[in-house]
Amino acid sequence: MSYSGKPALFPGPLVRLILLLFLVSIFTSVVPASAAEIKPKRLVLENGITLLILERPSLPIVSVEALIRAGSLYDPNDKAGLANLTASLLDEGTKKRSATQIADAVDFIGANLAASASEDYMTASLRVIKKEVDTGFDLLSDILINPAFDPKEVERVRKNILGSILSEKDQPQTIADRAFRSIIFGEHPYQHPVIGQEETVPLITREEIAAFHQTYYAPNNLILSIVGDVTEREAAALAKKYFGKWERKQIIFPRIGPPVPLQTRKMELIDKELTQASVVLGHVGIERGNPDYYAVTVMNYILGGGGFSSRMMTDIRDNKGLVYSIYSLFDANRFPGEFAVSLQTRSKSANEAIEGVLAEIQKIRSAPVTETELAEAKAYLIGSFPLRMETTARLASLLSAIEYYQLGLDYFEKYPNYIKKVTQDDILRVAKRYLDPEHYALVVVAKQSEANVKEPPAPPPVESGAGAMKNAPEPEGGIRTSDPPLINIPVSKEGAAR
Repeated sequence: MSYSGKPALFPGPLVRLILLLFLVSIFTSVVPASAAEIKPKRLVLENGITLLILERPSLPIVSVEALIRAGSLYDPNDKAGLANLTASLLDEGTKKRSATQIADAVDFIGANLAASASEDYMTASLRVIKKEVDTGFDLLSDILINPAFDPKEVERVRKNILGSILSEKDQPQTIADRAFRSIIFGEHPYQHPVIGQEETVPLITREEIAAFHQTYYAPNNLILSIVGDVTEREAAALAKKYFGKWERKQIIFPRIGPPVPLQTRKMELIDKELTQASVVLGHVGIERGNPDYYAVTVMNYILGGGGFSSRMMTDIRDNKGLVYSIYSLFDANRFPGEFAVSLQTRSKSANEAIEGVLAEIQKIRSAPVTETELAEAKAYLIGSFPLRMETTARLASLLSAIEYYQLGLDYFEKYPNYIKKVTQDDILRVAKRYLDPEHYALVVVAKQSEANVKEPPAPPPVESGAGAMKNAPEPEGGIRTSDPPLINIPVSKEGAAR
């Protein structure tokens, strides 16, 4: 396997640096100017709903995102998948509409209505044209407040979910990811896939689904973001009309602390009759509220999150031809999520590819990145930020995240500066602190007789900052009933920055 190198006419390092610095200066001057036009309003209704409103009258469309702190983080250990099953059933029938009636009503007004769960939260989203906004709000409020959880629908949706789980058992990357998360998160709820497990989903009863909804679905646990062709007065009136009678309640969240970082190296080899190997290597990463989040974002872009611009892609794939694909990510959630490097390679190249990953991790912990690398990462992360504001639906999602993270409504204006301020010293500091080439999990799914994976040797010592997460700030483990915590939502896993 070989890949062509850079074209002969590709600009030299000095020219690239000048161009990239120029782009950064443009992006950091232009983005805040357009972001300054985004002036959301924040209200708290009498029943505790946090309401975010952003007027965007350019198109006759209204997008709404309802965010509730009711993710798989709160699944009982033996009922993994409960939050996901609950969210999946919301639009499958209410106390006044059947599943068919809901689907027909949504189609009739040309709207989009969907609900899903993730690790920390669930969301229900609505996109509707302005003239049908009342009907849209009626449907959205109905599925959130009055789901019926009809036994027949419960079994139908459960069957669909189990089918998805079983189909994933044949996907090497999914097998590797789940084994990896099980190792690094240990007993923490993040170890379980949001969708649930083959052993746990059949055990979830209709009564447990209704109880989960009764416990966590409440107006004082709801962030409601409304973006589009509505005024502040109109949006507030809609929220009060359709959600105002929903009664607030006391919510007792389970006390959950952060996952405990690995204190050793752990390796799991899964034997499958495959022609290539799927590899995941990493450990517990950072939480979204960590003040080093932005420096880590830039660092990861350079290391492996920047696609064809990243060091891992350039060295391990392009220069050495060892992998088909490779990337790294930090999944920053309410608590520290995963830092993971994922790659696919020929089975016989697995050992060399793994050694290459560890070498790149050690390299970025040992010496400052170049000015060109830093400028290129900043140019992309700042320049791509406006793409997250292209549509009303994306803005509604981003607004909910901003509120959930407690980032402040001036985040649109501040984000480019957060990235711009990251220095070479910051990159080296966070690499030493949050990358740990001594304590990690390694999972390899392959035909093991061909891969013959061996435990990698220990890395040479780094002067300071080693020990990765040992001294990293940790969020509080408890959650107060009267004052919801400043917990975090991943905005999107499509790009390097969130």
